[in-house]
Amino acid sequence: MGIKPGKREKDKGQKTKSTQSRMQKDTMHKYKYSILGLFAFIFSLGAFPSIAAPAIQHWTTDNGARVYFVPAPGLPMVDIQLTFDAGSARDGDQYGVAHLTNSLLDEGAGDLNADQIAEHFENLGAEIGTGSYRDMSIMTLRSLTEPELLTPALEVFTLMIGDPAFPAESFERNKKQTLRAIQSKLQSPQAIVSKAFFKAVYGDHPYSAPSLGFEESVTALTRDDMLQHYQQYYVAKNVVVAMVGDLDRAAAEAIATQLTSGLKPGSAAANIAPASAIKTGATINIEHPSTQTHIMIGQPGMTRDDPDLFPLYVGNHILGGSGLTSRISEEIREKRGLAYSAYSFFSPMREAGPYLMGLQTRNDQANNAIDVMFTTLQTFIDEGVSAEELEAAKRNITGGFPLRIASNSKILGFLGNIGFYNLPLDYLDTYNDQVNAVTIEQIKDAFKRRVNPDKMVTVTVGAPPPAKAEGKAVTGFE
Repeated sequence: MGIKPGKREKDKGQKTKSTQSRMQKDTMHKYKYSILGLFAFIFSLGAFPSIAAPAIQHWTTDNGARVYFVPAPGLPMVDIQLTFDAGSARDGDQYGVAHLTNSLLDEGAGDLNADQIAEHFENLGAEIGTGSYRDMSIMTLRSLTEPELLTPALEVFTLMIGDPAFPAESFERNKKQTLRAIQSKLQSPQAIVSKAFFKAVYGDHPYSAPSLGFEESVTALTRDDMLQHYQQYYVAKNVVVAMVGDLDRAAAEAIATQLTSGLKPGSAAANIAPASAIKTGATINIEHPSTQTHIMIGQPGMTRDDPDLFPLYVGNHILGGSGLTSRISEEIREKRGLAYSAYSFFSPMREAGPYLMGLQTRNDQANNAIDVMFTTLQTFIDEGVSAEELEAAKRNITGGFPLRIASNSKILGFLGNIGFYNLPLDYLDTYNDQVNAVTIEQIKDAFKRRVNPDKMVTVTVGAPPPAKAEGKAVTGFE
């Protein structure tokens, strides 16, 4: 595991509507298999050649929207993502309003209802999507670039962005669906442990609440709350437009202008408060009738623009981010058979996203597994990494990097994050150099300063813990 640059964090209630024509699917499949064939050939040579990262073009529309564009000739398609600073961190005390607002954007626009919107894109072989997360909310469009298909696709997508209808009937239906999803998560040990972990790590910070919200908060939401959230955060100066496809600069500029034409200029959302460091460690045990205990251990980690990002990322790749070859997996799985999978990763966000270690194990092995996890972490902090481990990690990370930019959709994800988190335009160009520049000393220094095992929250969900467990035992969320 470890951080995956270009991949957004995943606490979400994402809804995606996809309508692809056979023509679009055939075009995509041909492109997909040509790419796979290329990489199979490269692997047969034994190593990746130097593959240049795509050149990123950037500008700002007249009404303040920031645009990031990568031309990709050859495949007659375009992928578009609008990223609004309108995630659940902007919920205030109306938990769930960001998710519910985003879920209604394809339920009606202008004079079109949800069925007409879906039929319109299906007839064009286009694909639309929406998603809401802690940091952001997004809208996406994928279309072939033939004018007779792209032009009408853009027209309705522009309506969805700038003139959503928020139908009362759809609001009530999506609200009920959200409440059912929240109820369902109350039965899932993994969802329970995640919810309790974020609450314990972040306290009253906006990151503490799940993006779906809580049953009582969602029940209290009204359609007017959706309108107010949309009007405040779905504005031009609060959006990043990312485009990758078979377009020239002039066409990309025209599309960006069109898509944001219905948005008021507005203003960028205010900064949210930094996440506070944990002062003392704590253990929270939540009883649940499961045969496995779900365990999460962690603390606030790092931001997307953190100066320690690469030393922490490369170091964690060795510790718990490289799958079965990591130290944590070796100690937990290979030597002791305590869990099938054990891992650690940083989830960098606008403010410090979590550093998290996790596993699932038999109830009677939970305390042992936790002890081994902490011992492995402390040994890593005290002793650092070997030259051989560092070299292997660098080869693994940089060798896999070309696959992360092997499709338009993957590049689009990078573009959205580069714009949203204000990363440098040469982020992709310098990524491998940044990884290769990491030293043994930098990893040891960064982990000693930034990762404190004595100030971590441990959350377990499973059978009643043995007497050895310390900390506060709870049976629900407080």
